[in-house]
Amino acid sequence: MDQLLNDFSPGLFVMQLVVLGILLFLLAKFAWKPILSSLDEREEGIQNALDEAENARKEMQNLQADNEKMIKEARAERDAMMKDAREIKDNIIAEAKEEASEQAAIMIENAKATIKQEQQAAIAELKKNVADLSINIAQQVVRKELTSQDDQLKLVEGMLEEVTLN
Repeated sequence: MDQLLNDFSPGLFVMQLVVLGILLFLLAKFAWKPILSSLDEREEGIQNALDEAENARKEMQNLQADNEKMIKEARAERDAMMKDAREIKDNIIAEAKEEASEQAAIMIENAKATIKQEQQAAIAELKKNVADLSINIAQQVVRKELTSQDDQLKLVEGMLEEVTLN
């Protein structure tokens, strides 16, 4: 250390101080502001990136909430559609049963009408046969010219036994 003090030159020291002052002045004038501004810009960029990441996270949460809401709505809509489809199916089945019942009732009524017509036709034919038989009996009675009423009754009863009604 003694040698350092022996080699000390005040002119060189002043010159180095002046050069250091100029260097500091130049650095302050030209380098510090760009360096500090670039550091500020970088800090601001990092903060913006953090803010954007936070906003993206919030947006993702909102989207997830919206997705869940849409899924719930879609499920509710699907359930409503299934309920409507079941109701439509039940209505179609009920209508088909009702129509089948109506058709059966119509067929029964038609069958009853046909039976009634056939019954009336049979009654009419029976009446005709009875009338024909009565006319035949009357003709035979007139032909024999029976004298007593007892003989006439016996003749009619005998003829009725001969004729078989179907």
